Amino acid sequence: MKINLAKYAGFCFGVKRAIDTAYKTLANNKNVYILGNIVHNENVARKLEKAGIKKSKKLGCGKNKIFLIRAHGASLNIINNARKLGYKIVDATCPMVKGIHKIARSAEHKGHTIIVIGDKKHDEVKGIIGQLEKHAIVIESSQNIPWDKLKKINKACVVVQSTQNLEKVIKIIEILKPRIKKLKFFNTICQPTRLKQQEMKNMPLENNVMIIIGSKTSANTKRLYEISKSLNDRSYWVQSKNDLKPEWFKGIKTVGITSGASTPDYTTEEVIICIKRIT
Repeated sequence: MKINLAKYAGFCFGVKRAIDTAYKTLANNKNVYILGNIVHNENVARKLEKAGIKKSKKLGCGKNKIFLIRAHGASLNIINNARKLGYKIVDATCPMVKGIHKIARSAEHKGHTIIVIGDKKHDEVKGIIGQLEKHAIVIESSQNIPWDKLKKINKACVVVQSTQNLEKVIKIIEILKPRIKKLKFFNTICQPTRLKQQEMKNMPLENNVMIIIGSKTSANTKRLYEISKSLNDRSYWVQSKNDLKPEWFKGIKTVGITSGASTPDYTTEEVIICIKRIT
């Protein structure tokens, strides 16, 4: 049986940069606090906690402490509050996400209503809308467009959560164009996401089974799984080698493997080793 690993599997630039920033910060200061996980991967988060990072639900007094902003970014309210509490800010936000913040703020200052295509509850989306003075409109899918909020808008700017599926985004844009007179669209899906998704248009058709590795909280992994599943019903989303089932590999000749942007290489390697043992 042949195992085919995707060329663009694993960490993207933004995730690697955020993790490196976290460890460098810890090397110089042991009072480093973070709200949530640095990236959407439980193994990475656990390793950082063992290294000394302090995960918190709420920030307290920040004297002689550092507040580390996650790869997904944070709202201006959270950042300003941390400063008021006395924290030194270290920003590990992905540069591509920072780019979305800049576009959204600039467009709002020019009088555009901001529309974000993305998952309402995702940290990145919360960070984007948290950059703005007014409320943004979030659209999750072409089936859930809030027309009541869009009725009186004739000047809007659309940005996209960096890990969205391009085909779904284009579908939403095509629906919005005839209904909003002045619509500016910025395709802010990041390059690593595009490359990963492009691979998923071929790999599921070229392999008997597809294994997609990543946390269940990872939006980009979810997209990879959705694309793969639509092309190959024998597509499985696993978080680690422990989720693999021997019956998936009976009588097959090829297995395609990819992993999300927050999945460490060692997790992918463990999965590959385990598949080899099973078969």
